[in-house]
Amino acid sequence: MAQKNQEKGATGDAPVVTAPDQVRNVVLVGHSGVGKTTLVEALLAATGTIDRAGTVAAGTTVCDHDPAAVRQQRSVGLACAPLVHAGVKVNLLDTPGYGDFVGELRAGLRAADAALFVVGAVDGMDAATAALWEECAAVDLPRAVAVTRLDHPRADFDEAVALCQRVFGDNVLPLHLPMLGDDGESVAGLLALITRRVHDYSAGLPAAVREPDPQHLPAIAESRGELIEGIIAESEDETLMDRYLDGEEIDTDVLVSDLEKAVARGHFHPVTPVCAATGVGLDVLLDSLVSAFPSPLEHQVPAVTGVDGSPRPPLSCDPDGPLVAEVVRTTVDRHLGRVSLVRVFSGTLRPDQTVHVSGHGMAGRGHPDHDADERVGHVYRPLGASLREVSACVAGDICVITRAGSAATGDTVSAKTEPLLIAPWEMPEPLLPVAVVARSRADEDALARNLGRLIVGDPTLRLVRDPQTHQLVLWCMGEAHADVVLDRLRVGGVELDTEPVRVPLRETFAVAATGHGRHVKQSGGHGQYAVCDIEVEPLPPGAGVEFVDRVVGGAVPHHYVPSVEKGVRAQLAQGLIAGQPVVDVRVTLVDGKAHSVDSSDAAFQAAGALALRDAAERGGPTLLEPVDEVVVRVADSSVGAVLGDLSGRRGRVLGTEADPDAEGRTLIRAEVPARELLRYAVELRALTAGTGTFRREFAHYDPVPTPLADQLTAARP
Repeated sequence: MAQKNQEKGATGDAPVVTAPDQVRNVVLVGHSGVGKTTLVEALLAATGTIDRAGTVAAGTTVCDHDPAAVRQQRSVGLACAPLVHAGVKVNLLDTPGYGDFVGELRAGLRAADAALFVVGAVDGMDAATAALWEECAAVDLPRAVAVTRLDHPRADFDEAVALCQRVFGDNVLPLHLPMLGDDGESVAGLLALITRRVHDYSAGLPAAVREPDPQHLPAIAESRGELIEGIIAESEDETLMDRYLDGEEIDTDVLVSDLEKAVARGHFHPVTPVCAATGVGLDVLLDSLVSAFPSPLEHQVPAVTGVDGSPRPPLSCDPDGPLVAEVVRTTVDRHLGRVSLVRVFSGTLRPDQTVHVSGHGMAGRGHPDHDADERVGHVYRPLGASLREVSACVAGDICVITRAGSAATGDTVSAKTEPLLIAPWEMPEPLLPVAVVARSRADEDALARNLGRLIVGDPTLRLVRDPQTHQLVLWCMGEAHADVVLDRLRVGGVELDTEPVRVPLRETFAVAATGHGRHVKQSGGHGQYAVCDIEVEPLPPGAGVEFVDRVVGGAVPHHYVPSVEKGVRAQLAQGLIAGQPVVDVRVTLVDGKAHSVDSSDAAFQAAGALALRDAAERGGPTLLEPVDEVVVRVADSSVGAVLGDLSGRRGRVLGTEADPDAEGRTLIRAEVPARELLRYAVELRALTAGTGTFRREFAHYDPVPTPLADQLTAARP
C-alpha cells in the first residue's frame, strides 16, 4: 500500500527540482538475481536517502515492497527510487529481471533517459539481457554497465568485462579496475584509469583518493591505453588520435569531457566495478550517473498527436511548454484510489490541476479508448511505496499523482485546453491462459473488483470471458506472472480456484446424410404430432449454417417450417457428439407429416431436432479444433530442438527464414492446434533457455484426430 510521507528510516527532503538539467532518469536492467534491487538499496543508503540498506531476503528493500515480490524474493514490478547526488536528482527505476514481467521493464525503459546494465561478476549473462542491449542500441539509448557482486568468492571482473565486450561490443570498457586488499582476495578499492588514482575503501565511504602503489602501475598502464583509444575514437576532435599516437599526453579534462559526450550520445559504454555489500564503487558509480548520463534535455520527447490522431509539432523538454506526461505504472490503493507513476515530458504538473487523460490504441490490450478530464489530487515524490508531497513536477522529472480515476498504464496526461496523445509503447502479447473460478457468489463480486484494479495497471494481462466455454480466462506472460496475478486477486480474502482451460471446439458433417424425425405423443387427451425428413450436407469452411425449405405438396404446413428450422438450429448450437456447436452445414427440409389437430410449433421443433440427431447417427459428424499460425523466434542454435518439439505438438512447419531484425536468429512459421499451445509460453522458454519468443494468430479449424476425438466425445457430460 502506498504510504504518505517518507519511508521509515529516510532522512531529509530532496531539493525541489526546477529545471530538467537537475534530473537524471536511469533504468536498471539485468537478469533476475543479479543484484539490481540490492544495488539501488546501497545507493540510497550511500546518499543518505535512507538510514540503512534493507535486504531482499528480509523483504525490507525500498523497491521490493510488493507482498508478491517479498514472497517470490524477486522484483515483480517497476519501482522508482530517487536520490540526490552532487545537487542532481537521480530517479533510479528498478525493473524486474524475470521474463514474465517484461511489461514492467518496457515501462521503465519508456520513463528513462539512460540504462544501467547490471551484470554479475559471477552469474554471467542471459540471452534476454543481450537482446535488450540491441533494442536500446536501435534507439540510441545511452548505456553503461555496473559489474556487481565483487565480494563473491568466485567473482571474476576481467571475465565479466570480456563477456560484456563479446555480447555488447568493443565500446564497452572499464573506467576503473578492482584493487585487492591485503588478504589478496577481497576488493578493497578501485584503480581509476583516466586519473591514475586509487580509490581506497578500507575505511568505508567516502573513499580515500590517493596515488597508486608501484605494483598497481602496470595494470593501470595496460588498461589505460585501450580506454583512451576508445574515448578518442568517439571524440569530435579529429586531431586528437593523431596527437595521442604521436606520444602527446592528452589532458585529463579533455578525456573526461569527450567521455561524457560519447556516453550521452550512446556511442561509448563505461564499465564500473561496484559492490553493494562493501560499498566499493558506489560513489564512483554515482559520479558517473550524474556526469556522464544525459539529462532529459538531451533525450528526444516522444512524438505527440491530437487525441483524434491529427499531427502536432515536436515538443521539447520545456517546463513552460504544453503539458504532456505519460502514466508508466498504475496501482489501486484502498485509501488513495488510483496511484499513477508519471513521467513528465513537457510542461509542469501541479496539484489540484485539471488535466485531460487519454488512452488510445490499446483496445487490443483490453483497454478501450477513453478520454476524460480529471482533477489531479496531490503530486508526490515516490520512494518505493512511500510518498512525499511536492509542489510541482517539471518536465523531465518523475512523480506520482492520485485521484485521476480514469488513468491507466500507458495513458497520456495533458492540458485540458490542449489535449494531446503519445502513442503507447510496444507490449508483448500474453500467451499463457489461466482459467479462474470464484468459490461463491460473494467471491465473484470481490473477484470482479480485484480484476478491475489489476487490468488498469497491467497492460500485459488480458481478461477474456469465453462465450462458448463460459470460462473466465486470464492471459498471462508466464507462470510467475500468473502466480502474482492470482495472489493479487486473492486480496481481501477472495477465494478462487483455477481449472483446466477448455479449448472451444466445433462439429461438422464430413459427408452428406439424411435424417428422420418423428415426434408423436398423447397426454391428457391432447396429442403432439410432427414428422419431418431432412438432408444434411457439408459446406466449405466458414460458410456457416444454412436452412433450406424444399417441401412440396404441403406435407409440412408452411407455418410450421420456421418451427422445424428453430429446432434444427437449437440442436446445432447444442452439438451432436461432443456438445460443441455444429458449423458449415446446409440442412434441407424435404418432407414431413402433420396432423390437423395435434400438430404444434413445439412438436415440429422437437421433430427437427430429432431428425438432425438421426442424421448424425447415419452420417458421423466430425469434431473440429482451432489451429493457430505461430511464428517462433529463436536463436539459430535452438532451431532443431524447436522444430522437433513442434512436430511433437502435431504442428505443420510452413517454413523457416533468417530473422531480418536480428543476426543469429531464425523465424519458424508453423500451424499448430491451439490445444497444443496452452502451455507453450512456459515450455518454449525452458526449451530455449529463455531466448525463444512466439506470436500466434487463429488460422482455421481442422478435424481432430480420431483417438483424441473419441476421448473428447467420451468425456462429454
